[in-house]
Amino acid sequence: MKSITRALLIACLVMPIVACNKEEPQKVEAAPVAVPQTDDRTEWTTFLNDLAGRHMEGVNNSPYVYLVPPPEAAAVDAQPEETATPAEGDTGPELSTAVDGAYERLLDKAKTDVSRGITRGNLLIFAGLDSARTANLTVASFTEVPAGSMKGVRVLFVGEPADNDRVKAAVEPAGVEYVFVDTTK
Repeated sequence: MKSITRALLIACLVMPIVACNKEEPQKVEAAPVAVPQTDDRTEWTTFLNDLAGRHMEGVNNSPYVYLVPPPEAAAVDAQPEETATPAEGDTGPELSTAVDGAYERLLDKAKTDVSRGITRGNLLIFAGLDSARTANLTVASFTEVPAGSMKGVRVLFVGEPADNDRVKAAVEPAGVEYVFVDTTK
């Protein structure tokens, strides 16, 4: 009986030591998804999901993602349309240039989200195929934000280096953590 007890005691003492010496499997981080070079929404969704996952440290909520529509959509919408038939004495029909509705709606949404106050622990991602257009939307979204009102919020701008300084100057006064993601690499 003594030998069985000793064997069990030795086994209880040795097992944790043997178990601790085992190497844990190494976690392999997947390569980042490449920045899309087209306006394919599926590619952008995959890219933005991957990008958000890589920048979620310290973020407590789902990110706010603003995918700026390409300018080609604006060019199609900007074709002059006849809005009225000429009345007697008029020289011709009134022409109006259609507004880029998708861009304007996104701008309104971004301005509303940012102006109402984004709290600490949130992530905002501004991205799109046209870097200058994305920068314009980002800058316009932060025009009325009080200084220091968004501390603890991370803002990712996905664009070209030429637009980086302009966006950084517009968003940093709000107190955000600014991250630039270069699309030219």
